[in-house]
Amino acid sequence: MNRRQLLLAAGALPLAGAAHAQTAFGPMRATGDAAQRLQARLLRLDEDGLDPRWYDLPPQGVEPAPGQLPRAAMQALADLTQGRGNPSARPDIRRDPAANPLQPWVQQLLESDEPAQVIERAAAATPDAGPLKAALAAARTRAGSGGWQPVPTQGGTLEPWAEDAARVPALRARLSATDPQLAAQPGSGITYDQALQAAVRRFQAAAGLEADGRIGQATFAALNRPASAQVQQLRVALDMRRGVAAQHPSRSVEVNVPDYRLRVMEDGRAILDMAVVVGRPARATPMMVTRLTAVQFNPPWGVPHRLAKEDMLPRLRRDPQALVQRGFRIFQRVDGQMVEVDPLTVNWHAVHPDRFPYVMRQDSGDANALGRIKFVMPNGDDIFLHDTPERRLFNRPDRAHSSGCIRLERPMDLLMMLLETNQGWNRERVDRVLASGATSSVALARVLPIRLHYHTVTVDAGQVRMRQDIYGLDEAYHRSMERGRATPVAARS
Repeated sequence: MNRRQLLLAAGALPLAGAAHAQTAFGPMRATGDAAQRLQARLLRLDEDGLDPRWYDLPPQGVEPAPGQLPRAAMQALADLTQGRGNPSARPDIRRDPAANPLQPWVQQLLESDEPAQVIERAAAATPDAGPLKAALAAARTRAGSGGWQPVPTQGGTLEPWAEDAARVPALRARLSATDPQLAAQPGSGITYDQALQAAVRRFQAAAGLEADGRIGQATFAALNRPASAQVQQLRVALDMRRGVAAQHPSRSVEVNVPDYRLRVMEDGRAILDMAVVVGRPARATPMMVTRLTAVQFNPPWGVPHRLAKEDMLPRLRRDPQALVQRGFRIFQRVDGQMVEVDPLTVNWHAVHPDRFPYVMRQDSGDANALGRIKFVMPNGDDIFLHDTPERRLFNRPDRAHSSGCIRLERPMDLLMMLLETNQGWNRERVDRVLASGATSSVALARVLPIRLHYHTVTVDAGQVRMRQDIYGLDEAYHRSMERGRATPVAARS
């Protein structure tokens, strides 16, 4: 029985235009005070990230119409156990009704003398429910009291020990609203002093920014994000965790795109953890679930046509020789054959990007954009993991700078882990193959599942961390919650 059939049977959806207290499972047992407690608990669904207005209930103290209370309870129960938002365009969110079936919850609700407790248990069953609900309650309190005043941004980067009569007091007030340590001893004055610098560094670290105490454009933007936006982000985080399929019980690879991290998970713990660079918003990394199947050594790079005309053409116009020195080669189809073209003989200013007739390839080598190692995973978007010569990017807190593929901080560590079950492969052999400069591939004896997913809110050791919604997927998911599974969730362009 699917979700809709179960709700129809339970009387949670209208049948023939009538309101039903009696359901296919029988009547709801609870009446009187227990029914009032159920109504009161449903009116507090906002503490679970849901909106009580979605469930068509009268205010506390007003008696519901016949069938109104059980119908609201069934709908809320379905949302708490199965999730409300629509993840149809999000392959990284895989809901599995069998993992937490609705029917036993419905039976409990109807048979319980205290159905409010059933709702409470269902709400608590969400993974990470405790810390997320605590963070949501704090965010709702801040938003309800008016949030915080924005910190003025005029004047450029605010440096440690600077004196600023407008920005420093505003910064102190803003951080005191969310940092208990600073709130206990906020200090005063117009100097960006040591205590305030420490609070800024804590804020930057929690927001995934470079914790250097310097307040530039990115830190100002994070500071001035309204309290209501945190409420929305935490509501999405709770709902995205509901009804999802269990994670792979053995070894798997997880890439959390907005957290810029890759982790190899085994039996619920991370056995490898590294920073990654992901697609910038204009070239978003797609979410997917697939498998790591092979490794390529010393890979050449076939430049995708879009990148060739949008990124490479301007470089060819500036300095074609520089690209030649980095191993780029140009080809054009002539009479059905691919013919190499000398880029120094082409008037690149006369080439229109919409009519770019060339194919570009970069030979393997130290300057190759893919580095020395490429990890192959079948998918329709030509996305893969790879090494990179641009090591400086891993020192940045905001690492959305690629054209969609995933660049790895420590590709050799991942490679050696993947080759553990490939007979005859060790570090010495890998070094020899890489040193040869020849392009070669090896299929993995142990194929690992890999998931590229999107969680801007993570919980580590009970601590909630919030990252930027770099692709707008949280925003889209929230809209689908408001509409009740009516809108697919997809990346904003």
